[in-house]
Amino acid sequence: MAGAILGALLVLGMPLTAGILLASLDPGPDAPVTGPPQAIIILSGDGRRLPDPDLLDPGPFTLERLRAGAALHRRTGLPILVSGGRMPPARMPLAEMMAISLAEDFQAPVRWREEASRSTWENAQMSAALLREAGVDRILLVTHAWHMRRSLAVFRHFGLEATAAPVRPLAWPRGRLGDFIPQPSGWQGSHHALHEWIGIAFYRIRN
Repeated sequence: MAGAILGALLVLGMPLTAGILLASLDPGPDAPVTGPPQAIIILSGDGRRLPDPDLLDPGPFTLERLRAGAALHRRTGLPILVSGGRMPPARMPLAEMMAISLAEDFQAPVRWREEASRSTWENAQMSAALLREAGVDRILLVTHAWHMRRSLAVFRHFGLEATAAPVRPLAWPRGRLGDFIPQPSGWQGSHHALHEWIGIAFYRIRN
């Protein structure tokens, strides 16, 4: 049993395995929409706790999404909604952290802040409610490519016509020698992929 567990861990640590699992999350072609997008939604990813419990800094995943969302805003001129609730014990909602970073680091204003969600499901549910009040139902969705399949499904479930604007698009691994050597990035990628597939299965049951 211990040998089987160790073997599985080694396989999951291979960049080849992680790459295959991540690429399998590709959501496929965008669904048809009834018109041009009206807003950009940027989903929170992580935050770095600071000594002051009232403050947070964007973590690496959130920072990548903010950078991509700001670039998209500059290209399109569309208003931005940021989504993310509190990450205890920090008292600052992730959406507030994101709005501050977008304004100060990327000179990109935020029109809406959804500050109560605790999951992707709630990101979509609460963001859709905010946007309906503004007459918005077509959005560009910014999150990591490995998170996009689940995110698109749940945002569409709540009535938004969501088009993917992925961070770090997915690609199938090339099978180079280094792809067979377990390394931290492999375990991280496998973790993200398995987490997403479990989440997708859970949301399908929930629906």
